[in-house]
Amino acid sequence: MKAAVWHGVKDVRVEDVELKPTKSNEVVVRVAYAGICGSDLHEYLEGPVFIPVDQPDELTGGQAPLTMGHEFSGVIEKVGPDVANFKVGDHVSINPTVTKGISSDDLDVYDGYSFIGLSTDGGFTSYVNVPEDNLYHLPEEFSLKLAATIEPTAVAVQAIKEADLRFGEKVVIFGAGPIGVLVAAAAKAAGATKIVAVDLSEIRLRKALEMGATDVINPSQVPDTVAAIKNIIPGGADASFEVAGVQPTFEQAIDATRPRGSVVIVSIFAKPISFNPMQLMNAGVKLTTTIAYSKETFQQTVALVSSGQINVEPVITDTISLDSIVSDGFESLTSDKSQAKILIDLSKD
Repeated sequence: MKAAVWHGVKDVRVEDVELKPTKSNEVVVRVAYAGICGSDLHEYLEGPVFIPVDQPDELTGGQAPLTMGHEFSGVIEKVGPDVANFKVGDHVSINPTVTKGISSDDLDVYDGYSFIGLSTDGGFTSYVNVPEDNLYHLPEEFSLKLAATIEPTAVAVQAIKEADLRFGEKVVIFGAGPIGVLVAAAAKAAGATKIVAVDLSEIRLRKALEMGATDVINPSQVPDTVAAIKNIIPGGADASFEVAGVQPTFEQAIDATRPRGSVVIVSIFAKPISFNPMQLMNAGVKLTTTIAYSKETFQQTVALVSSGQINVEPVITDTISLDSIVSDGFESLTSDKSQAKILIDLSKD
């Protein structure tokens, strides 16, 4: 079968691979759709970030070269003898996180986490082995195409939870890429009354409005971004989400947040930034971070997306074939700001 395999920076090859033997606690998922994540793009442009190169991953045993893809949905083709709660034909969403499984669920994501599709073979192929513990049932009538967006939406839902956002509160989101607009959608579902998106791209700001933002700001068109935010949200936001991953937006997120409000860092920073703790202390703002999600959050996201309470359809901007994943996927996301979530259609392969 064909797979998109990471070999190195800007070296992702569509090549023939063999499915590894299925373990007793695993199922074989026939992949329907798989999304290209921002972390996949980081691996393509700058990696290895998460992909193990020098030695096998501690939890999964995987090592480059490996099949990428951790945002995917599909149908169970085969079940191992120890699988108890799933059967052939079940439609499933996949939580790709692999942890030691020792800590409580709210801490477990940080318990030496690895990822299917980043530290072991993933879903940019026709068939993939997935442990039963990573599977979530989907309603059979729910679109497997939309289901491929559940994983990045779970990132957004976890960010909203980390901010302890409450009904009627007001938020600002710095960065209107795929995760940023999904944070807007999740904030809307959580009852935020003002959702301000900040980005330099007019195309992305329009997408943010489509996904739930109430207001948008293009920093290139205002003399002072923070002042523009406080003109919309006097006193500052209850929660700010940093989803751009650069120094200016990190500082602006702190300055745009009210005292005792929260700044949640969601982005993956490509390089270090400098940080003056006094800026944070003088503002009286709480700073936290999030990466991935708990199992509880993933299950909640399955319910929110499959019920339509979070509308993910607008985030999908293109559907491509596996053969064109480099040119129409990675390269397109690098150069075309109109692209948000690009899916690979594997349902006919």
